[in-house]
Amino acid sequence: MRGEETEAWRYFRRDVLPFAAMFAVECATVGSSTLYKAATLRGLNFYVFIFYTYVISTLILFPLSIIFGRSRRLPSVKSPLFFKILLLGLVGFMAVLAGCKGIEYSSPTVSSAISNLTPAFTFILAVIFRMENVRLRSSATQAKIIGAIISISGALVVVLYKGSTLFADASVSPTISLHKKLTSSESSWIIGGLLITLHYFLTSVWYILQTRIMEIYPEEITVVFLYNLCVTLISAPVCLLGERNFTSWTLKPDISLAAIMYSGVFVTVFGGLTHTWGLHLKGPVYISLFRPLSIVIVVAMGAIFLGDALHLGSVIGSVILCIGFYMLIWGKAREDTTKNVAGSEHYSPLLLTHIIEDEALPLR
Repeated sequence: MRGEETEAWRYFRRDVLPFAAMFAVECATVGSSTLYKAATLRGLNFYVFIFYTYVISTLILFPLSIIFGRSRRLPSVKSPLFFKILLLGLVGFMAVLAGCKGIEYSSPTVSSAISNLTPAFTFILAVIFRMENVRLRSSATQAKIIGAIISISGALVVVLYKGSTLFADASVSPTISLHKKLTSSESSWIIGGLLITLHYFLTSVWYILQTRIMEIYPEEITVVFLYNLCVTLISAPVCLLGERNFTSWTLKPDISLAAIMYSGVFVTVFGGLTHTWGLHLKGPVYISLFRPLSIVIVVAMGAIFLGDALHLGSVIGSVILCIGFYMLIWGKAREDTTKNVAGSEHYSPLLLTHIIEDEALPLR
């Protein structure tokens, strides 16, 4: 009887709990994008959103890094490691700026679809920096190359082809209707898509830097805390100069405060720590399988809460992106299996594509 309980608990811990946790993270991430979009329609400035989000996440991660950090020794301010973390914060901050503005111009659906481009960008950068081995005769390498090309093609479809409206909710508020009229043009759609693409390219650069840091200093919670602290310090002067109207910095108990609190707590902290735990327990391939699920969730939430229309280009591009995404992930999984058989393990930027992903930005 005791053995059956132990087996049941093992199954729950290794299969049921990770599935529920990853599904919750995808819902939380998409919810953040949708809530942020709704808050911007009611006057939330994206500079204010970015700064307050990182302040909240830094305050939460500070005691967590003290309690759960394995090493009590922090990197020196004059050390090359601290400089790399500072550079990581700069890249992450630039990525967030592009992502937030991109969602303002387009929609959370576009952001969620283009997010599947991240592994392709990471693979290309890893090849350039010789962090990934390219063996053209290997089926794994061929799958990764073809998957990257297909993913980029799908992203181009999402960005450049809006297409006819497949679904639209007519019962939307006047504020949302006015915003949709102002941002529904092809030029705004393309600008938003390009900004979101830049956002995920910078996120891939973030993964390359993160790989180097993790090889030197494998303290996940401490690195995440220092990263958030650096972004807070970098964003403070930039955001204050970008938004000089001090009335915008006064938060009231409305949707703007809810969006900031939600992003800081559930995405930056909860999402990042859950991805880290899931990586150690199940591996990066398992975590990455949930990424395309966000497209379905964001379409539903966008239609319900924002009155967003679903366009043909987003559907076609998302399908193409998912095909390329899974092909690239399959190639990576096959390569990792071969390496495990050979008995070699090391950090890979594609592996880290799904580590602490949500610390890089409060929304995807």
